Amino acid sequence: MKNLVCLLIIYAFCISVRAQNNTENSISSTQNSQTSKPKLVVGIIVDQMRYDYLTRYYNKYVEGGFKRLINEGFNCKNNHFNYIPTKTGPGHASVFTGTTPKYHGIIGNDWYDMKTREDVNCVQDDSVKPLGTKSDDGKKSPRLMLSTTFADENRLFTQMRGKTIGISVKHRGAILPAGHTANAAYWFDYDHNGTGNWMSSTFYMEELPEWVKEFNKSGIAKSYFKIWDTLYDIETYTESGSDENNFERIFDGKKTSTFPYDLKALKSKNGGYEIIADSPYGNSLTTDFTLKAIDAEALGQDDITDVLTVSYSSTDKVGHDFGVNSKEIQDTYLRLDLELERLLNALDQKVGKGEYVVFLTSDHAAPNVPAFLKSNKIPAGLFDVSGMFDEMNRLLKEKYSISNLILSRLNNQLVLDREKIQDNNLDLQEVKTFVANKLLAYKLIDKVYITSAINQFEGPEGYLETFLANGHHQKRSGDILFVYTARVFKDSEWNKTGTDHGTGFNYDTHVPLLFFGKGIKHGETLQRTWITDIAPTISALLGISLPNAAIGNPLEFVLLHD
Repeated sequence: MKNLVCLLIIYAFCISVRAQNNTENSISSTQNSQTSKPKLVVGIIVDQMRYDYLTRYYNKYVEGGFKRLINEGFNCKNNHFNYIPTKTGPGHASVFTGTTPKYHGIIGNDWYDMKTREDVNCVQDDSVKPLGTKSDDGKKSPRLMLSTTFADENRLFTQMRGKTIGISVKHRGAILPAGHTANAAYWFDYDHNGTGNWMSSTFYMEELPEWVKEFNKSGIAKSYFKIWDTLYDIETYTESGSDENNFERIFDGKKTSTFPYDLKALKSKNGGYEIIADSPYGNSLTTDFTLKAIDAEALGQDDITDVLTVSYSSTDKVGHDFGVNSKEIQDTYLRLDLELERLLNALDQKVGKGEYVVFLTSDHAAPNVPAFLKSNKIPAGLFDVSGMFDEMNRLLKEKYSISNLILSRLNNQLVLDREKIQDNNLDLQEVKTFVANKLLAYKLIDKVYITSAINQFEGPEGYLETFLANGHHQKRSGDILFVYTARVFKDSEWNKTGTDHGTGFNYDTHVPLLFFGKGIKHGETLQRTWITDIAPTISALLGISLPNAAIGNPLEFVLLHD
């Protein structure tokens, strides 16, 4: 009997020890799961980057930049935007919210506010004060964005302990990705002979941190007033067109659009610090400031995930000036490649290899310059949108004896004066139909839609009407939308040379999407992915809630699984 009791005691003890071990293993597993998240998420947007910039210049890239992201990460080769207009503000908002302008409300860089009857910038906020400048470019915040970003959701998930910092030469490139709860967003004061300071607004803080003040005093920005010549022998730039041609902007003070560019000599006639933003050195300055921010804000230094958003804006400005086939854009990307290598090396050292995750994409792409295409017998053109605006108002006055019934033409959308229409007892639908029919008579306009019809459209993803519907916000968008034929821009002094963007054609929608780092598989796919899939994918990787208006899906095939 005693032996039996002893055996039972020993058995019970073994069961207890096993249960305890299982509990400890479970706790350990949970802890490992919690600490297996990346310490830092770095979201990189390269403004105006076509997908084929990866392949066109691939052989001239160094091993540690774009090639490292491709060869060690996951390359989504068929990634597209799924709305119109493909502009900077909507692009940055859509990447980080996982939704489209229909829900996040950023329908353009600017739009016409029907209540105030004024144009409004997508990050305008007159209730805040600028920091680091006296310019109105400092009166900015994300208040007009109606949904959260994945950075917001990470802040909520971590009880605000995970930091978020947004950085870009452009205010909208810094502010929109970082979201509503960011610790800070910083942008460069270059416009209209700005101070050359990195600035912010009182939306985020009462005054700039000491490290930002020190950076602004350091003279680093001023050091980029120097010669911009090609990184390598210009004769090796065989992936782009001739250096001297008629398709590129000529800086004031130069006779041709050819290398080299003496930025110090050109600055007085080209906006001061703006000439830096208009060169690849704007990207170098962005990296300088980003590396300082990583150190000063101790990003990625604990097990609570931080988010860093970096938008390289000078690629867009060089593209607008010189076009996608220029020596200048090729040199800008070869130099950006070195900036990416510098950033990745710093992340290896400061955060640790395998401890961070990076994604790289763009806010839109761009087509070739229309004049260049026409010189190669490819249909293209410029549409006189200002002339059309005046003519439409003239035709409306002839028909209804009322002046200025159309208030705005921004973003290929016409806004009607509904107060005048109501006060004069006009039929709104009749006025819309009249204008739509007149617009269709223009040779370079391919399609016209009345927005009441767009609001009701539901169709397969990828169709033009779906893109228009995804880009249309009922309270902010216009009454009538029009779409140009392919490779047509609005006619302006800016667009006579260089490139533009904004359409739903592949040349504007097809952009890179690279994932790299902790939790990411190595591979590639030609499966079509959408820009709205990025934020859900990062949210899934972090185990946090999706942004509250996200419509995209996590790209499970890019994620490693335990």
